[in-house]
Amino acid sequence: MKIRRHLTPLLSLLLAVFLFASTGAAQSSTPKQKKDAPAAAAASTGALIDINGASATELKTLPGIGDAYSAAIIKNRPYKNKTQLVSRKIVPQATYDKIRDKVIAKQ
Repeated sequence: MKIRRHLTPLLSLLLAVFLFASTGAAQSSTPKQKKDAPAAAAASTGALIDINGASATELKTLPGIGDAYSAAIIKNRPYKNKTQLVSRKIVPQATYDKIRDKVIAKQ
């Protein structure tokens, strides 16, 4: 009788964990990771990011580029060359210095 009293809550807990895992709720972040994978892969492999075609997510992988700068870069497209990020006052010189070796302006 004592074993049954301790075993019932344990079995209930195990059943709840199994049901939670089988519904996919535990893996809800997987699609986001797959979606951001190309941007992260490009940043980690040293591939250049095209400022004329990159998504906001890809731009945000660059050092010093957040939501505001990525939105400004996208809004002011197209660019003839990457130095226009500074000459058009899209990003400050200090930020451009961090990203100049990581970006390109394809036409």
